[in-house]
This record gives sequence, C-alpha cells and structure tokens, in this order.
Amino acid sequence: MNVTTNRTVKSGLEVFLAGGGRELDGKTVGLVTNPNGVDHSFRSGIELLHESSRVHLAALFGPEHGVRGDAQAGAHVAAGTDARTGLPVHSLYGETRRPTPEMLAGLDAIAIDMQDLGIRYATYLSTQIEVQAAAHEAGIDVVIFDRPNPLADLAREGNVLDPAFTSFVGSYSIPIRHGMTLGELGLLVARERGWKAPIVIRAEGLKRDMWYDETGLPWILPSPNMPTLDALTLYGGTCLVEGTSLSEGRGTTRPFEFVGAPGVDAVALADDLTGRKLPGLAYRPVFFTPMFSKHAGEVCGGVQVYCTDRAAVQPVAMGIHLLHALRRHDPGFAWVTPQGDRGQFFIDLLLGSDKPRLALDAGAAPDEIMAEWPDQCAAFDERRRPFLLYPETRS
Repeated sequence: MNVTTNRTVKSGLEVFLAGGGRELDGKTVGLVTNPNGVDHSFRSGIELLHESSRVHLAALFGPEHGVRGDAQAGAHVAAGTDARTGLPVHSLYGETRRPTPEMLAGLDAIAIDMQDLGIRYATYLSTQIEVQAAAHEAGIDVVIFDRPNPLADLAREGNVLDPAFTSFVGSYSIPIRHGMTLGELGLLVARERGWKAPIVIRAEGLKRDMWYDETGLPWILPSPNMPTLDALTLYGGTCLVEGTSLSEGRGTTRPFEFVGAPGVDAVALADDLTGRKLPGLAYRPVFFTPMFSKHAGEVCGGVQVYCTDRAAVQPVAMGIHLLHALRRHDPGFAWVTPQGDRGQFFIDLLLGSDKPRLALDAGAAPDEIMAEWPDQCAAFDERRRPFLLYPETRS
C-alpha cells in the first residue's frame, strides 16, 4: 500500500546529525541499533555517528536480529567485531539481554536507534527497557533517537499485560497496540520505574495520525519476517498464531498474512472468518508450503488475510477471532510451549495473560473474551498522556 505524501519526517537520528541533541556533544557513546537505523539516503547511523566529530562512538549493541540484521527471529545473536567500522559489537540477544557493567565501561551515554513495530510482542521495547535498567545502575545517560510508531496512533487495542506474564515478548504493562514511539515509552517506563528520564531527540514533523508510508521515511524491514506495512498492520492479530501449532506464514513470501496448517479446510475457514464481518478485513482461501519454520515443506490449507481499510481494522480483535475459528477448523490444533520460558504456553506470553486461552478452551465467544479490554485501554490512555511528544493530527 503506497501513499504519496509531500510531508517529510526527520528521524531523531537525522535531527541529531543536523545539529540537534547537543547533550551528546563530546561524549563517548555506545549505540543500540539495527538495519533500520538509517537516514533518508539509506546511510546507516553506525557509519554516520562513527564519522561524526561531535561524539566518539565506542561500541555497538545488537538487539534481536543483530546490528546488521543477519539473524532470524529468535536466533542467538553472537558478539563480535563490526566489519565496516572495527567497533566491538555486544549482543543483547545472546548470553545476556541486559548490558553488563563491562559492556558499559568507559561510556558516558548509550544511544538507541531502532524502528519499533508498534505492537507489544516486538522485542525492541524489551531491549530498550533492559538498556535503561543497566544505564540506571551504571549512572550513564540514555539517549533515544526517536522514530515513528508505524501504525498511526488511531486507537489503543488489546489487554494490558498482567505482570505475572512478563517475558521478552511482553515486557511491560501496556496494551498490545499502544500507539506510542520508543521515545515516549522510554519516558513512561523511566517515570514509573523511578529512573532518570532518557534524553529523547524527537522526530521532526511527526504527527500522531501518520502511518509510516505517510512520513516520507524509507521502509526498512523492521525484522526479517516483516516485509511490508500491510503485514505489520495485521501483525497485532496474526502474530497470535505463533502461540499455536499452525503456521503464521513464516517461511513464505507472505508472513503474517498467510495462516494455516496441513489438514485445514481452507474454504470453510475463509467462509467462517468472512461471516464474522470484522471491519477493514477480507479473507481468501489459500494453500502454501513454508520453506522454513512450522510445517516446512508441507502443504498447508488456510487463509490469506487482507487489510482492506487500515483505519478501520482492529488487528487484535481479528487475532482473537482467528484463534476461535482455527480451533474449529484445524483437527490438529494445539497450544505450543516454547523452551526457556518457564514452561508457559507461548500464547499466554503473547497475550500477557492466561485468561484468553482458558476462555477459548472453555468455549467462550471472542466478544466475551475481549469485554474488559476497552476499559483497560482507557486507563492506559490516562497513564500515557503526560509522555506524548507529538501533536494529534496533521491539521
């Protein structure tokens, strides 16, 4: 979905490079980043800061997928040396997910430049919180080069995470679709945890109702399985399929748009979902064969989910309806339990609660499962209000 716009947003990185963020001048810094930390000309912030005379870039820190994006989802990211700059690269998705005192030794500040996905399941916020915690303990500054929330802050959606289900795919008590940037979230977390507030270098020209393709910023895959903004728009719902035995489309050309498994009646599933008349969505029966991940090499029946009106779509509600329908149409349906997460069902970690799973198992309807969520989002709106940095609309 391409949208023509005359408006150009400058990322926090570009604002700094144009002379903003004087708090960093003369400081030795580390940089947490990945391949989408670029300017409008696709130049990486790694090289741009390494060449800058204003700061001394001393180390890089890699989140999930690594600083150069060479690791698949969930894959261990190794430490090493960056081939282009010779800088040490510390992994925050390997032996540790929090910077150690040794990693931070000699730094005056640690900067963060990552394009978030706008959905609680994404791990970049989790990495940022761990970095903020470590910087607080070390007594050094956190600087966030802010970037847009790509999904436009039109509405909050989903439940607020129960702290008992905190994990790396749900690291803070916020709704699934929260509408905030990483800079805004950094301010909220710091205030609620009693930490020093990060220095947020705001994106210039950003408005809350902007979708990513209206900002003029280049689209860089925020993760290897997020090829398009359409896929990301659906991700808040279709990602929930990761908590089941079905494929969420990883290993295909349409991750988070294809959903299915061997033995699923594709036509019956598409008819069921179409009959629910969820706004902004359409479904087509499909057959696909993942090249990797779940059901690799097997023909899967299922649906392709289409976003027909992104302003109307409620992806989290779609995800609950999708789980409800899949339980009916997949004879092999099962909840999955990942290794290393205290033996909890993965769906409970994604949803930040076991209540939806237990309700689905008991035969509850989707609307019953989601009944309390609007009130939770309304309460969150009050929590987040003091930390919002950008105006509501373009008017």
